Amino acid sequence: MTNSRIVFHSLLIVSAFSLVGCGDSGVGDVKQWMEETKRQTKISIPKLPEPKIFTPFLYGGKADVDPYSPSKLLIALAKSKAQSGTGIRAPDQDRRREPLEGYPLDSLKMVGTLEKPGLQYALLQADKTLFQAKIGNYVGQNFGIITGVSETAVEVKEIVQDASGDWVERKATLELQEKSK
Repeated sequence: MTNSRIVFHSLLIVSAFSLVGCGDSGVGDVKQWMEETKRQTKISIPKLPEPKIFTPFLYGGKADVDPYSPSKLLIALAKSKAQSGTGIRAPDQDRRREPLEGYPLDSLKMVGTLEKPGLQYALLQADKTLFQAKIGNYVGQNFGIITGVSETAVEVKEIVQDASGDWVERKATLELQEKSK
């Protein structure tokens, strides 16, 4: 093949492809269908609902006392304390602590008693240390005070705060711990 024939065939192929691109290829039918559908379709836009009528609220509590003011809360707490009527005062936080107040009450053990003329002492063990305690001594970490000593038990009155912050009394007993052989 010569150069002129190759050029001729190439031009012939290029022109054939360009003619194929000029054809309708069914697009005309689609355009006609779309125009017909546009004419037949009715556009319906729903109406917007009427806006709700706003009625302003007139606040009348502006002159009232603020419910969260500290003074009002203090008055309410004072009333609730007056109604509870426990009458127990808070323990003295500034007094000098006694050695047995450094231990929780449940870690103390009564191991015996001592009697002196007119006075009975309880022997209380904390860890490996032995203490003498009498009526009026403080024990435990909840402001406990010994109210009674007998040969078999030590009566203790503790002063603790309840959930509302009031001081209440609760009684506890340390019983004699006898060694088993």
